[in-house]
Amino acid sequence: MLGLGYRRAIALLRGIVRDGDLPDVVRGDVRLNLGLLLRNQAGWYEQGWQDTEIAVRELRDSPELAARAMAALAMASSGEHPYGSYQWWIARAEGLLTDRSDPALRLAVRGNHVVLRMMAGDPTVWAEAEGMMGAGRTPEECLQLARLSGNLAEATTWLGHYAAAQRFRRVGERLAAECGSPWLQGIVDGTSLRLEWGLGNWRDLATRARQVLDMVQGVSGTAADAYLVLGLLAIARGEWDEATDALEAAALGDPVNARAPVLAAAAGAMMRVWMARGALGSARAEAERAVARVRRKGMWVWGADLMPTAVAVLVRHGRASEADALVAEYAAGIAGRDAPLAAAALEACRGTVAYAQGHLAAAVAAYEAASARYAALPRPYSAARAAEAALRYGLAAGGLAGKAGPAGTAGRGGAGRAEGRSGARAARELTELAERFAALGATRDAARCRRVLRDNGVSISARRVRRGYGDQLTPREKEVARLVATGRTNREIADVLFLSPRTVEQHVARVLHKLNLNSRSEVPADAY
Repeated sequence: MLGLGYRRAIALLRGIVRDGDLPDVVRGDVRLNLGLLLRNQAGWYEQGWQDTEIAVRELRDSPELAARAMAALAMASSGEHPYGSYQWWIARAEGLLTDRSDPALRLAVRGNHVVLRMMAGDPTVWAEAEGMMGAGRTPEECLQLARLSGNLAEATTWLGHYAAAQRFRRVGERLAAECGSPWLQGIVDGTSLRLEWGLGNWRDLATRARQVLDMVQGVSGTAADAYLVLGLLAIARGEWDEATDALEAAALGDPVNARAPVLAAAAGAMMRVWMARGALGSARAEAERAVARVRRKGMWVWGADLMPTAVAVLVRHGRASEADALVAEYAAGIAGRDAPLAAAALEACRGTVAYAQGHLAAAVAAYEAASARYAALPRPYSAARAAEAALRYGLAAGGLAGKAGPAGTAGRGGAGRAEGRSGARAARELTELAERFAALGATRDAARCRRVLRDNGVSISARRVRRGYGDQLTPREKEVARLVATGRTNREIADVLFLSPRTVEQHVARVLHKLNLNSRSEVPADAY
C-alpha cells in the first residue's frame, strides 16, 4: 500500500486489535500486520516494534506466524537496539521452522537472516545470498525473493559493494514488476537514488528524487532515501538551508523513528553544514549524538558517511587525542568486515588525525589510500574530496601549501613541509580536481579549488583555450543564475562560490543581460 492507503489500514487494524473478544492467535495475526505497516511504511519503528513483540506472545500457539513476527524483529536497520538483539530474534524464528513449514515462510525467514548478516558486512554470506536468487517457484516465493533482492541491494549499497548492489537492484526491479508490488518497487527506487548518488550519476538526480517523493506519498523508508539524496546534493552545491530541510526530513527531525544507516549518513552530512556555517558547537553536538548511536547499535560499518566528519569535528575542537581514540574504536568495529566503503572512510579518518598530530607525510598517504579506495568502488565524489585533502597536505608550506585542512574545512598553514609535489604539479592537479567536481555538479567543491588557485595567482582559464559562449551563459554564469533563482543574495552567492560580492554582482549583471531580464527575481529556475 502506498500513500493514504496504509494510513487507513493502520487505523482499521488498530481498531480490530482492541476487540477483546478475539482469540489471541487472530489478534496476533492482525497485530503483526499492523506492526509491519507501522514499521515498513509509516516509519513508526518503535511503535511497530512494540506491536510486533506483543504479536509474538499472542501467536505462541501458531509457530509459523510467530516465526514470521520474529523474523520481522530481526531487521537491523530500524530502531536503536544492539545488533545482538536482532541475531537473537532470527535464531528464535529459525528454531520454530521445520522441513514441513511453508516454503515461502522459510524463504522469508532465511532471507532476513542473510540480509542481517550482509548488513553487518559478514564476509561469509555471499554464496548463500547468491544461491537464493533462483529459489522462488510460487508467486508468494517470488514475492519474498523480490523483497530479499531489494533488501540486499540496500545492504550492499551501504557497504559500498556497488556492482553487487546494481545486480541485486535489477533483480529486485524485475521481480517487483512481475509480482505487481508497488511497495517493493518503492524500496528499490529509494535504494537506486542512493546508489546513483554514490556512483556519481548526479545528472537529473534531484528531479528523480522529487518524482519518487511525489510517487510514494510519504511512505517513510523510500521518502527518507529521497530526502537524504536531496540533502547531499544541496551540500555539494553549497545550499545550506535546502540541505538542512532535506536532512531533517530524511532522519534528523525524528531520529527515534529513522532508519539507522540513513540517520548516520544524515548526521554526517549535517555536520558538514554546521562546519560550513561556522557553528562548531552544533557540529560537535551532532557528532557526539551520532557516534553514541552507532556505538550503542554496534554497527560500525554504517559509519562510513559519518566517521570522517565526526573525526574532523573533534580535531577542529582541539580534541586530537579523542579523535585518535575514536578512529581506533572505528577500526576495531569494522575489522574483519567486508565493507569497502567503511575501509575507505577509515583511511580518511586516519589522514585527519595524522594531520592534527603534525604527521603530514602520513596524512598524505592515508588520504591517497582513501581516494584510491573510494575510486575503486567507484565513488567519484568522495574520491575527489580525499584526493583534494591529500594534495593540500602534500604541498609545501609556502605557495599553495597549508591553505586548508580536510576538504571543506579550515587548515593550519605552515604546519610543515611534505615532499613530492612542485607548485606547478599541484596547480595542475588542483585544476583537474576543480573540473572533476564541476563535472559532477559539486559547485561548492569546485569553487573551493578554484579559490585556492586564485589566491596563489594561478589562472585556470590560461591553461586552455576556452570556447566562446556569445549570448549563452558560461558555466560560472549558470552557477550564479541557479543561486539567484533560489533567492540567494549576492553575499550568499559569494560565500557559496568563494567569490567577492563585487564579482558576483558582475556575473548577475551579465546573466540578466544575456537572458534579457530586468530583475533578478525574473531569473527562471531552469536558466542553468
